[in-house]
Amino acid sequence: MGERPPQPVLGVGMAGYAFMGAAHAQAWRTAPHVFSLPCRPVLTALCGRDPAATAAAARRYGFHSTETDWRTLLDRDDVHLIDVCTPGASHAEIAIAALDAGKHVLCEKPLANTVAEAEAMAAAAGRARARGIRAMTGFNYRRVPAIALARQLAGGGRIGAIRHVRAGYLQDWLTDPAFPLTWRLRRDQAGSGALGDLGSHLVDLAQYLTGQLITGVSAQATTFITERPLPPAGAGGAQPDRMGAVTVDDAVVFTARLGAGTLASFEATRFAAGRKNALRIELNGDRGSLAFDLGRLNELEFYDRAEDSGTAGFRRVLVTEPGHPYLSAWWPPGHVLGWEHTFVHQAADLVTAIAGAADPEPSFADGLQVQRVLAAVAGSAARDSEWTPVPAAG
Repeated sequence: MGERPPQPVLGVGMAGYAFMGAAHAQAWRTAPHVFSLPCRPVLTALCGRDPAATAAAARRYGFHSTETDWRTLLDRDDVHLIDVCTPGASHAEIAIAALDAGKHVLCEKPLANTVAEAEAMAAAAGRARARGIRAMTGFNYRRVPAIALARQLAGGGRIGAIRHVRAGYLQDWLTDPAFPLTWRLRRDQAGSGALGDLGSHLVDLAQYLTGQLITGVSAQATTFITERPLPPAGAGGAQPDRMGAVTVDDAVVFTARLGAGTLASFEATRFAAGRKNALRIELNGDRGSLAFDLGRLNELEFYDRAEDSGTAGFRRVLVTEPGHPYLSAWWPPGHVLGWEHTFVHQAADLVTAIAGAADPEPSFADGLQVQRVLAAVAGSAARDSEWTPVPAAG
């Protein structure tokens, strides 16, 4: 037997190495060992502003080299994809330059800090698509197998015409007033607070699961703690004697209407004491309901109105069967997956799309749509819950 031809390589250059950088790096390492991919992702270069910290992260994550200026990644022939894991303020600049330089791009959510930035990014992705260059927005919760199954069931009509969506994403890591003023609490760096950080996931999931776009919103938002200690430069902790203004929302609630008339309600907060990472979404249709809780990541709740009323009720579907989305590549039935696997699935889907010259989902256009909803929510909250239409694409 002759030797197999060498597998094509997809060199990954990552900008940013903190929380999301660690999750993405693990995914790039793992994906080719689990899935049969058409090309092999390679951790080529990690970029960060602090040379020592970047080098230490590169050693932990398995990157072959480091850079301290993301622009140098665009000049490297061994980097084919730029993975943007930086704060939102730099997403547009890095992603647009990368696409124009002929690099594929994966950009963490929310896509940008403003609608104008997201529009420019979507336009750059459109230009790049004509040259075979692909771009994806990193909404990893689409890759939870139970969520992907819910999409199949809802899209296949199993719960009928969808009437309601209710979604919440609750965390508690900001309840301590002594928590320092990190970049996530500054509008110039993050764009918004719980709205963009958590609410963007809910908006994307609502639209993804229903196949409908949000057309209008009415919102309230608040900032519970308006000043926090400044963190010392280049270190952890805080400076309790020096305070800075919190310029983003701590919590937001809003109602919405989707394109087919579906009613929806959303809540996102980082002040729900005892809730560490509690995401839940439920869809009610005229034939049944679906519900997902991130705390039970491998399960989907399904209610079928066609069943006999004497025994009908929500059933627990353990989403670990080989016929369920993504599961054929993993373990025997009943052997559950975790949060980190969503990023592995994301990486595998993007590599497959790039090799197949297909448009990955969610696209930058999808990310732009979410950004338009976030802007409408922020505008409504600023105008005391005034009903605010979401501009249509085009």
